[in-house]
Amino acid sequence: MQNHFDTDVAERYDTPGEGEFAPERVDPAVDRLAELAEGGRALEFAVGTGRIALPLAARGVPVHGIDLSPAMVERMRAKPGGTGVDTVIGDFTTTRVPGEFSLVYLVFNTVMNVTTQDGQVECFVNAAAHLGRGGRFVVEVGVPELRRLPRGQKLVPFHVGEREWAFDLYEPATQRSSSNYVRVADGRGSLRSVPFRYVWPAELDLMARIAGMRLVHRWEDWHRTPFGDESEKHVSVWEKTVD
Repeated sequence: MQNHFDTDVAERYDTPGEGEFAPERVDPAVDRLAELAEGGRALEFAVGTGRIALPLAARGVPVHGIDLSPAMVERMRAKPGGTGVDTVIGDFTTTRVPGEFSLVYLVFNTVMNVTTQDGQVECFVNAAAHLGRGGRFVVEVGVPELRRLPRGQKLVPFHVGEREWAFDLYEPATQRSSSNYVRVADGRGSLRSVPFRYVWPAELDLMARIAGMRLVHRWEDWHRTPFGDESEKHVSVWEKTVD
């Protein structure tokens, strides 16, 4: 994996109280993950600046992390409780953390940061390697928007501001996509592009089977809203079935 979260991005990543950092986004995720951990240790793939790890650890769950970006982890460690989340710098598709965990989780579309199918399979295999029998792997990810696009359209704007614009670009033949961010500051424009590989729920289930896990829950959100035809994202939980 390539690190797209350098110091500049890390400094602008947190939006306290807003967006993905709003309590109505964070609290339900933490509630559900604490429940799924069942008193055991939790490992977050792509722990970042601690948006989920820190409040989860504050609930009494022992949380460890893996992240590719030293800049993001440095910001987490500077926050209250940040040094209590033991974190390894590395690629979460292959990096191992000592010990056994009850829960491994990967949130906010980050499984798509792995840009090959083989890499995504390795992510599931690595998650299973950290789990004891009966342990859970949780992924939060969007459902690809292709079904909502007019035929031939590949570009989807998702933010339009006075000085910032953002859009997703889809490549259906390869399942590749990218999120593209345009900023204007001090009279100068900049473009940042982050590549992804979008993935369907059924494809993730097959990856889980390859890794020795089975689907036990799939919800539309952290509130356990039933997943359905119109759901725009899903929270899926797989259980390890083999030693």
